[in-house]
Amino acid sequence: MMGKTTALTAAIAALGFASTLATTSPAQADSFPEEDIRLIIPFGPGGATDIIFRLIAQEAEQYLGVSVIPVNMAGAGATLGSRHVKDADPDGYTLLGSHDTIALSKLAGTVDYSYDAFEPIALLTQTINIPTAHSNHPVQSADEIADYVRENPGQVRFSMIPSSTDHFFWAQFFGATDISMGDVRLVGYPDTGEQVSALLAEEIDFSMFNLPSGGSFYEEGTFRPLGVAHHERLDGLPEVATLREQGIEFDHSTSRGLFAPEGTPQDRLDMLAEAFGKALENEDLQSRIETEFGSVVRFLEGEDYLEFLSENEAGLTEAAERIDFEN
Repeated sequence: MMGKTTALTAAIAALGFASTLATTSPAQADSFPEEDIRLIIPFGPGGATDIIFRLIAQEAEQYLGVSVIPVNMAGAGATLGSRHVKDADPDGYTLLGSHDTIALSKLAGTVDYSYDAFEPIALLTQTINIPTAHSNHPVQSADEIADYVRENPGQVRFSMIPSSTDHFFWAQFFGATDISMGDVRLVGYPDTGEQVSALLAEEIDFSMFNLPSGGSFYEEGTFRPLGVAHHERLDGLPEVATLREQGIEFDHSTSRGLFAPEGTPQDRLDMLAEAFGKALENEDLQSRIETEFGSVVRFLEGEDYLEFLSENEAGLTEAAERIDFEN
């Protein structure tokens, strides 16, 4: 009798356990997120990347039902923050808000990982880049740069942050305009602020800026925007021609997107993408992104984003062949 009772009890317990699994598993899948999400921004506060991600994250919170807490984690050429997320638990509660620097760091030999070390969630915005001169420079537009270099071989100075977006911008711009790397002087600076100071002092000829970094200087006439590296003109600089209008077949932007640790469940990636996608439908937010930050909203998720990242890395890899990272 004792044996039968024990067997019956075990059977009931087993059925109860199975029932619990059947009823709680869907609930567990649907309950994400249950706690605040940390959004790691691998740059210091106050820059365009920091501000844009904070604005979008604040709007996305209403669709997630929890807070999205931006955490600035600058250092090691933006790799301190990316490595932190790469090594985090793949549960959807630690995200990376970054841009092309992920691939740039690998191409420069700083780290041994690129986009494929993460689960891409969505592309959010692209900040359009602008070749720029100081107001006293004889070059009036981007299509005059190549001739100016040919007239002054070895003397024309272009500023850049080594292995950063603008370093690759110039390498790709030179390729599109048939400028030899041997005919120019690339001058390295530690950050954008130093480049601004150098251009103000007319120590260099050209820099790559965008509306967040150069907009106030364009307004006051201190700097001259030479062209917009986009297929259409910017609302914030309607009088400045695109590079394509000037005969230079070249677009270039800083493409900001969200990433999660590799292995994060797909249903959680989908929920996050949906929330941030809805956030970007806000017209006031779109207006701020476009007018204040010289950026365009470009939302891509899933296979579309994977394809974009693949093409992006291929273009950067080609540009890297023109760069001597040791000098």
